[in-house]
Amino acid sequence: MAVAGDSICVSRQFLAKNQSAMLLNHFFGVSVRLPRSPPHLAKFKLTRSVGIRPTMRVGVEEERRVFHSSRLLEGTLGFDVVSEAELKEKGFLGMRKTKLVCTIGPACCSFQELERLAMRGMNVARLNMCHNTREWHWNVIRNIKRLNEEKGFCISVMIDIEGSQMHMVDHGVASSIKAEDGSIWLFTTQKFKGSRPFTVQANYEGFSEGINVGDELVVDGGMTSFEVIEKVDNDLRCRCTDPGLLLPRAKLSFWRNGKLVKKNFGIPTLSTKDWDDIDFGISEGVDFIAMSFVKDANVIMNLKNHLATKSSDFIKVLAKIESLESLENLEDIIQASDGIMVARGDLGVEIPLEQIPSVQEKITQVCRQLNKPVIVASQLLESMVEYPTPTRAEVADVSEAVRQYVDALMLSGESAVGSYGEKALSVLQMASSRMELRSLEENRHSLISEYPLGVSLPDRVAEQICNRAVEMANNLAVDAIFVYTKHGNMASLLSRNRPNPPIFAFTNENCTRKALNLWWGVFPLGVELSVDMEDNIGKTFNLMKTRGMVEEGDVVLIVSDVVPTCSTHSVFQSIQVRSIN
Repeated sequence: MAVAGDSICVSRQFLAKNQSAMLLNHFFGVSVRLPRSPPHLAKFKLTRSVGIRPTMRVGVEEERRVFHSSRLLEGTLGFDVVSEAELKEKGFLGMRKTKLVCTIGPACCSFQELERLAMRGMNVARLNMCHNTREWHWNVIRNIKRLNEEKGFCISVMIDIEGSQMHMVDHGVASSIKAEDGSIWLFTTQKFKGSRPFTVQANYEGFSEGINVGDELVVDGGMTSFEVIEKVDNDLRCRCTDPGLLLPRAKLSFWRNGKLVKKNFGIPTLSTKDWDDIDFGISEGVDFIAMSFVKDANVIMNLKNHLATKSSDFIKVLAKIESLESLENLEDIIQASDGIMVARGDLGVEIPLEQIPSVQEKITQVCRQLNKPVIVASQLLESMVEYPTPTRAEVADVSEAVRQYVDALMLSGESAVGSYGEKALSVLQMASSRMELRSLEENRHSLISEYPLGVSLPDRVAEQICNRAVEMANNLAVDAIFVYTKHGNMASLLSRNRPNPPIFAFTNENCTRKALNLWWGVFPLGVELSVDMEDNIGKTFNLMKTRGMVEEGDVVLIVSDVVPTCSTHSVFQSIQVRSIN
């Protein structure tokens, strides 16, 4: 192996002195077999030999010890079965790097339906706490955990809490009501059970305050629109001007003269129901909590403090960007959160439609700079709620998001209530894989090392090592990057620079494994790690060889923040390049 650091000091010296050596025809003089690539990517193999000077050889006794360890651990390499199959079929460079999030609803909540979504590449299952009962959510989480335990998947669970918003109350029917052009509807705050003809119940007592006759009432960002024709006490009588479907708990907004009518709700971001949902998520061990209508960083910190008091700080907090206030405090919100969801549907109600593409790109860029994963959501394949094929414009929209290097794409109604959820997921999978391949063909690297993050010396060293590691991986055309990590920080730093080869993150922390499930290009694996890095490398190499996931001669770049037994430093980070043998 070629070791680029047995300590922080040595690593820094190696990076400073040997950066140019990475590009030479001989890397310390010993040749290694070229990396393995799928047939359609064969042209991306190295055209010159890469040399690596071995600084340690494994003797016969050590080989026996490593092999014995792999036998003891055989079957415990926690790798998602779909990712494993994709690796074997397409090779390292053919693995899809953009992650896929599916909203679970009545159309896909059974064990068999969830398994079909998992087989088509679902990485994260999202539960919208606005809908369905507590028992329903409990059953879905149980089914997902059962899939992970019995079928070998690695699916993370996200709950999306409601937050303060003005919306329709469930209108007493199973799915939706059609509003016809010209029909007259009453929007009321009066509480009633069941369904009333042409009547919609709003959740907010101050629903009609400040609203004038002639204002436009927009449902779900424009899925249906009404004109206010009369105010009746606290209620509004409206005429349908744009026919469409009224879905349960659809969001409501008002427009006047082409501008959004801002309403001061005067209620906290998190309601009593939200806190109950959060405690439910804690008790069920969910992996992510997505917060709706985040206005500033304070509410995120309050939730994180709450999670810490419950000893559940392993749960990651995602902020949904869907209001003007969130855009005004964008950087602070991203910095405070563990990730961002670009909720384009609600955001498109508050800003002009033509600004959505540039705002999406800006949010994506800031998230990468600050090293936070970003999900693009809402209306990706909206037509597939009703139709089996998407529009070409929708596919172009998905491809553009992938081109921007977003970490994940999310289905909403397409999977939750649509008739073609599995097909919609397949469209995301195919479109993202194709655009990733195009980026690879264009050799379009996207390093952002000019935006430093670290403050302390160990953090700065880790960041620089990961930046240089990605450059090495791309320049040397290694097959894969292996990162051994406890908390996942170095895996996220590698993902930040979007390397060509996939990142295999080995961790013995299940919460870290599930959290990394949202990061671009990171494939988390659960394995027992020790403080002996040679033992860790030997175990994982042999486990992956036994499963047919690597072949002799494959070249991997190794990054680690695991403290070795020989290190006296409080932090240890290194880069190694090894050939599988």
